[in-house]
This record gives sequence, structure tokens and C-alpha cells, in this order.
Amino acid sequence: MRRVVIGLLVLVGLLVAVDYGSAALAESAVSRQMREQIGLADDPSVRINGFPFLTQAVSGHYRSIDVDATRIHLGELQELDVSAQLRDVEAPLSMILGSGPKTLRVSEAEGTVRVSATDVQRLLPGIKDLRIDTLDDEALEQVVDDGGDASLADLDPDHAARFSGTATFLGQKEDVSVIAVLQLESGQAEIIPRDIRLGEDQKPLPQAQQRTLQQLFTVRIDPGSLPLQITPTSLKADNGTLEISGEAKDLTLGAGGAPASS
Repeated sequence: MRRVVIGLLVLVGLLVAVDYGSAALAESAVSRQMREQIGLADDPSVRINGFPFLTQAVSGHYRSIDVDATRIHLGELQELDVSAQLRDVEAPLSMILGSGPKTLRVSEAEGTVRVSATDVQRLLPGIKDLRIDTLDDEALEQVVDDGGDASLADLDPDHAARFSGTATFLGQKEDVSVIAVLQLESGQAEIIPRDIRLGEDQKPLPQAQQRTLQQLFTVRIDPGSLPLQITPTSLKADNGTLEISGEAKDLTLGAGGAPASS
């Protein structure tokens, strides 16, 4: 009886090993295909969720696949990170493990694109050492107490951020701090300045100077060509980055899918 139990345990262990090994091969194949399609510098991290893998593979239907990619180039943006979950994915195992081109049909996807402070700085000529900080109600009230417009206290902190750095004005290097609204408008992610302050004392500027500098600090990011054809639904600041989140439906990745971003 003991030998039978040991034999069963060994068999189960072998089946689990085969299952994980097959999943790893499939994940590697999907990763290489997505690297080519999205135009990545490195293979993305791919994880096929659910156990056992082989039962999904036999049916060619996968409940969800997680994809994480870094260092994506898109126009002036050079350090985008993307995290996505693909749901209800159709891909026959013979195709995934075969040597030919791979095609994944995805019912829906949710993804987040992270734009680094370095990339935002590229869109702001003359700004150096840019930092992106989140805000809360207390911080916004403090800005008002320090001379800001009273309407700043009514901003939703989930859709606002502070951008800080240095800039040169009239030959003078100055510290600069900008309270801005983050919004999605007509399919574009926008940073709209509401309060701009210069110098060590960080006092509010006169309205005429505010209006002049607002043009400099207004940024628009067109996500129309973002990887995985994600349609943005949310924009926020988080951990020193801007996060554009959204969803896509009825995707074809691989042969016959969308071309790589450039």
C-alpha cells in the first residue's frame, strides 16, 4: 500500500511538472510573438493563469493571461511600462507550440500604461528634474491657504497632481511647482495647470504670468496608438508616474493583428 501511495505521489508530481513545463513553453511563445507585434526591446513577461494548464490548452481557450512589458517607445515617450490582463483568449495549443506565426483572439483586455516623470519631462521644454506627486484634500487646502485660488480646494485629488522641478526664466534658474488637473478629453490624456509657483517662497504668481506659463505646462498625450489598442478610461498620478488605464475588446494579436506601435 505504501508503494502505491508513493507511486501515486510521484505520478502526480510528474503531471504537475509536465503541466508547468507546458505552460512555460506556451508563455515563452506568446511572449516572443507579442515582442514582435508591439515592437518591444525585450520579451514581455507573460503568465497564463489557471491550473491545470493542459485542460485549457486542449480546448484552446484560456481564461486569463497577464502581460507585463517595459521600455516601450511611442513617439517622444521612451520609457512606457504596460500591464495588461487578457481575458477569454482563443489560441490552439498546436499553433502556440508550433514554429509558425502565432495568433491570439482576445475577448477583452484591461490594461494600464505608466508614463514616467522622465517621459513627461520630455514634453515640457526647459523643465529639469521633474517629479510627480499625488495630492490629498489637505494638500489642496494648504495651497489655498498659501494664496491659491479658492476653487483649488474643490478639485478631486484623484484627478490632480503636483509637478515639481526647475526651469530657467529670463536667464534665472528657478524652482517651479505646478498643481494640475488630470483629465481625459476627446481620447487624449491632458495635464491642465491650475496653480503655478516659482522660487523658494513658492508664492502664487500674478494672473497674467500664470496665463503665460500655463501654455508651457499644458501637456497632451494622445493614447490612440498605445499598445494593445487600449481605450483610456482613467488617468491618475501614482508612485511618481502617470497611469493611463483602460480597456479593449475583440482583439487579434499576432498574424493579422494590429501593427506594432512606433
